Amino acid sequence: MKQIRYIVIALAILAAIAVTGTVCAADTVSTDRTITAMGTGSVIGTPDRAQISLAVETEDADVKAAQEENAVTMTKVMDALTAAGIPKDGLKTTGYNIYPVYDDTKFPGGQKIKAYHVSNTLTVTLHDVNQTGVVIDIGVANGINQANSIQFLLSEEQAQVLRNEALKVATTNAAANAQTVADVLGVRITGVKTVDIGSQYTPVLFQNYAVPMAADVSRSTTPIQAGDITVSATVTVTYLIV
Repeated sequence: MKQIRYIVIALAILAAIAVTGTVCAADTVSTDRTITAMGTGSVIGTPDRAQISLAVETEDADVKAAQEENAVTMTKVMDALTAAGIPKDGLKTTGYNIYPVYDDTKFPGGQKIKAYHVSNTLTVTLHDVNQTGVVIDIGVANGINQANSIQFLLSEEQAQVLRNEALKVATTNAAANAQTVADVLGVRITGVKTVDIGSQYTPVLFQNYAVPMAADVSRSTTPIQAGDITVSATVTVTYLIV
């Protein structure tokens, strides 16, 4: 009998806890009257950073010879860039590949390797986008023979400034949208309940751009136009109304 009584008491306690939990959950249900509005904003800025991807590619029947030739050329390129004032921390190796090149002729027993291809990729980061063409020309003059991409970006400081401006526009837009709806519905906005924000921008990217011929380098600097970057922001605001 004692065991049965303990079981009954335990079940009663659990039931009380469940009821209490249900009551607490019910108490948290919001009775606020709200309007949710989204606003968007965009501002245009000028990129103040550039990243240029350059590569030295060599090929030789002897893989070690291909490697050595590649290393000598890339060292020459990097030395020339630093001599031109590009800081060493702005130069970064971002790719290194070695792979066999096979002879197209069919041989008994399978394909035959005719050479080894070595590719060494260097990414140059510039704080002055006007140096982009100069860097390309220096690279080509010293042995660069593959151009992968140019990317124009915003520094963190510039991105934050433009993001703040875009958020102001988006917030104003959201407020105007909410006020329009409130006026039509005949209600009054009394405050803000929640705000969600987001922002983004897409760098200007040029891929597989043409490498200038060595003969052109001595005549003029390769013209590169950075273009503009658009920074966009969204703001979603839930307003309290009466």
